[in-house]
Amino acid sequence: MSHPDKTKNTNWTLLFLCWLLVSVSATISIFFSSVLEYQPCVLCWYQRICLFPLIFIFAAGLFPAFDKSVIKYALPLTIAGGLTALYHTLLYAGIIPENIQPCSQGVSCTEKYFELFGFISIPMMSFFAFSFLTALLIILKRRTSK
Repeated sequence: MSHPDKTKNTNWTLLFLCWLLVSVSATISIFFSSVLEYQPCVLCWYQRICLFPLIFIFAAGLFPAFDKSVIKYALPLTIAGGLTALYHTLLYAGIIPENIQPCSQGVSCTEKYFELFGFISIPMMSFFAFSFLTALLIILKRRTSK
């Protein structure tokens, strides 16, 4: 009889993990630009456009109780952000030629500010975050569509 409550609690926990990851990602993004004074490129701004609203979307889905409709609002943003981050990562790695990069003015999309462990770039961290968020939302979607 407690099975529906356990499922609901697990769904809430998964959504809370999404909110936590988005909050940490946004904080790191703001830290890089405001404290370390790394200037974001055009692709970074596009990723931020997808990232920042998710803080409020996930929070709205958490309270007062888990709301599964949050998935349909958040999933397109995580996919769009993830695809932008993938493109940015490939551009940064030199797989996509620089002559087709959208950052023709201002900060270069291939500027090397920071690499964790010597190879994990800021665009790659963004891609991992968006990928993890997308995976969690797909899991939530499957769990709630039963």
